[in-house]
Amino acid sequence: MEGNKNKPRALLLFGAPCSGKTTFGERFADKYHLAYYNFDDLASEYKFSREVILIILEQILKTNQTIIFEGGLDTEKQRMEVRNIIRNSGYDPALIWIQTDIATIRNRLKNKFRSVKKARVFYDQAIKTIEAPAETEHAIILSGKHTFETQSRHVLAGLAGMAVEQQKKKAKKINL
Repeated sequence: MEGNKNKPRALLLFGAPCSGKTTFGERFADKYHLAYYNFDDLASEYKFSREVILIILEQILKTNQTIIFEGGLDTEKQRMEVRNIIRNSGYDPALIWIQTDIATIRNRLKNKFRSVKKARVFYDQAIKTIEAPAETEHAIILSGKHTFETQSRHVLAGLAGMAVEQQKKKAKKINL
């Protein structure tokens, strides 16, 4: 699970609301005995600012455990900021973008809010700030409609591929 034996991993989940981030993150954390943090929930429940959330993240990273982090990753700028903090703490970050079609998301929101109008307003507001991953971010892309087992295998394969790429880069540096 660690990918690089010298560094713990930080799996960063992002995507549209009701795409399946929390469901996947909680199940993956449970299956692999990882720490899971939903910073949007913490910010909402305790009225924490983004700055406070990032300080909390820095404290969590001192544990050197592999973690799953969800929330506050809607834009490329936000993801870069969090990845820099993670790298500076000696972690290897991995972005996981969970995609789900709009009809499914709207249906899930309708069920969550029990109102088509509330679901539409929430979706329209939330979607304004979410940016798909840039190609340079090298995100692992998951379907929010696939089974958990399929999603897990895809994430593990993506992490293994990242570890291989890191080893290749290290070998190139040694050979230079």
